Amino acid sequence: MTENRPPSDDDLVKQLEEELKTLKVSDLLVQTLYTVSSLGYRRLSEQDRDLDQARLAIETLRALLPVLDGSVSDELVRDFKQVTANLQLAFAEASKGAS
Repeated sequence: MTENRPPSDDDLVKQLEEELKTLKVSDLLVQTLYTVSSLGYRRLSEQDRDLDQARLAIETLRALLPVLDGSVSDELVRDFKQVTANLQLAFAEASKGAS
């Protein structure tokens, strides 16, 4: 019977190296865009409103989206463009309320 012990640091490093071999930069960028858009919407909510952070999220989406063009499906790029536009509209609405 083998005992259940936590993996060693060497085991963790080897596991991470194996995962990095299969990870694509485009996959990481897509995940980043999902996270940034979620945070942007969160910062527009009444309970967590922070317009500076929401603006930063919008600018990040606008900057990273062209980089993905040609590396991921056209449909995914189109969806993120729509998310960006919706976030910009929500920002404009939230900004009106802040004045």
